Amino acid sequence: MKRSLRKIIFWVLLISISISVGIYSKRDSNAKVASKAFGAMLYIMLDHSINEISVDELAKMKEVTLLDAREPKEFEVSHLKNAINVGYSNFTLSSLTDLDKGQKYVVYCSIGKRSENIAKKLIEAGFKDVNNLYGGIFEWKNRGYPVFSILTETQQIHAYDKVFGVWLTSGLKVFD
Repeated sequence: MKRSLRKIIFWVLLISISISVGIYSKRDSNAKVASKAFGAMLYIMLDHSINEISVDELAKMKEVTLLDAREPKEFEVSHLKNAINVGYSNFTLSSLTDLDKGQKYVVYCSIGKRSENIAKKLIEAGFKDVNNLYGGIFEWKNRGYPVFSILTETQQIHAYDKVFGVWLTSGLKVFD
């Protein structure tokens, strides 16, 4: 039952994305992700209430603190260089008391949904400059930027699950 439900969700999502590609293309000719289908899916999934930046914009930033909103097991496989893992399921603001609320932050996850939710909590807690990485670590890797595990660069990316893993088109997908 679980497997068939996932397949139904997958196909409904793909059909919705196919319909939305035209809407997304007209909405944003300067797309923040390379794939129009991925962009359409993000357009549907995110509520766009947080400032969104592209991976290319992030790559040019100098003074920024990266917060990884994925689970620790995902972070251990790979993450953006110097990122701090804040998690998602067990996220607490009390774990961030050492962070300066006036600094610039970019929160990311696999595609941008979990990071959007964490970014909202940070803003509610008084953080001033919080941004969501549009397309997340998947788009970061898809565009050829490096990811790291502990101290070394790696090609591995935790692909979350097989449904969302389709949006990761570069690197080596890792599933639990």
